[in-house]
Amino acid sequence: MYIKDYGIAGIRFLSEGETMHRIYFDHNATTPLHPEVKSAIIESLDVFGNPSSLHEDGRRARTLIETSREKVAALINADPDEIMFAGSGSEANNTVLSSVSCSGARCSLHAPADSDLVISAIEHPCILETSMCLKNRGTLVKRIGVDNRGLVKMDDLDQAVSQNTSLVSIMMVNNETGAIQDVERALEIAHASGAMFHTDAVQAVGKLPLDVKKLNVDFLTISAHKIYGPKGVGALYVKKGTPFCPLIRGGHQEMGRRAGTENTLGIAGLGRAAELRTCEMEAESERLAELNTVLRMGIENRIKNIHFNSDPACCLHSTLNVSFEGIEGEALLLYLDYEGVEVSTGSACASGSLDPSHVLLEMNLPVEFAHGSLRMSMGRSTTRQEVDYVLDVLPGIVEKLRGMSTVYGGEQ
Repeated sequence: MYIKDYGIAGIRFLSEGETMHRIYFDHNATTPLHPEVKSAIIESLDVFGNPSSLHEDGRRARTLIETSREKVAALINADPDEIMFAGSGSEANNTVLSSVSCSGARCSLHAPADSDLVISAIEHPCILETSMCLKNRGTLVKRIGVDNRGLVKMDDLDQAVSQNTSLVSIMMVNNETGAIQDVERALEIAHASGAMFHTDAVQAVGKLPLDVKKLNVDFLTISAHKIYGPKGVGALYVKKGTPFCPLIRGGHQEMGRRAGTENTLGIAGLGRAAELRTCEMEAESERLAELNTVLRMGIENRIKNIHFNSDPACCLHSTLNVSFEGIEGEALLLYLDYEGVEVSTGSACASGSLDPSHVLLEMNLPVEFAHGSLRMSMGRSTTRQEVDYVLDVLPGIVEKLRGMSTVYGGEQ
């Protein structure tokens, strides 16, 4: 016998060789590799040629990449030559935003030298930090707030966009709350003033049906590891005829949009992941909607003094963000981890910070509630039994932590 873990009831002993079943409720941070995606990557291991080479091994690599490009395009109803592969969703987002300060792109856009950028205040850190860099270079950056449901205020967006605006970037689904934004309305506002429109769709692709031709978006970002693909690869949709300024220069790859020898294995994995999402997404969405209802109602019925930050009327069913009064989210996360449940307190890219979520603060949630928030995000492997287990252990952990809090009369 040996100590494996510490639970809320004390020390847990497991037999040698025994492992605790882990319940993964953090799919918005990353998703497990789909078994068929893993197989596709393994099958591609021998495709070692440089896709730019003209010999047979190079042609094999090129065929693999172009086949994957077709699969990714099919997922969002794009043309294959509108898909550019990148190293991540963050790189794709940086590519689009950086074009605002690119003189070549500015000339192509016929935008004035003092053109501005408009984003929402709840974007992913890769958008927010890139916009700060642009601001330091002299670009006027306007941030649009959200209401208490986490939805971008469209009237404020309409006021902010002007003839000087070169780009509007509004995420499609928020990574922390799951709030689905009115991208169609935001796009109409941008195009009415002659601005380009970009949406970070990393949390939407593979979860919501998307048709870029109907949407008429100019740029759209995809990440492989959010749809059961490998890390280190993403894609950017660029509508035909849209002015473009490369972030990474020095080669002809990706139709001149992104220099550097392509990540053949990663792209093969992304292609297969996109193909699988096309046939699995609808049934999975219906199942997760049922599980989300069970989880939400279970928390509401068993725990007092909570606040749901995910509104079921306008949020993805795979995501539930909830705040617990009188508790630090980090402590709750660690106690759940001891019980074999893996959740998040917000964006994985900002998890090193002890500051409360910028998204929840923008929603005017009190700081004490923002500090005590958990994000539970489910996926294709989530079961009803796992949801029931979370509902069994969570109330006891909350009670224990509140007992140690001065807010609830305990000791710290």
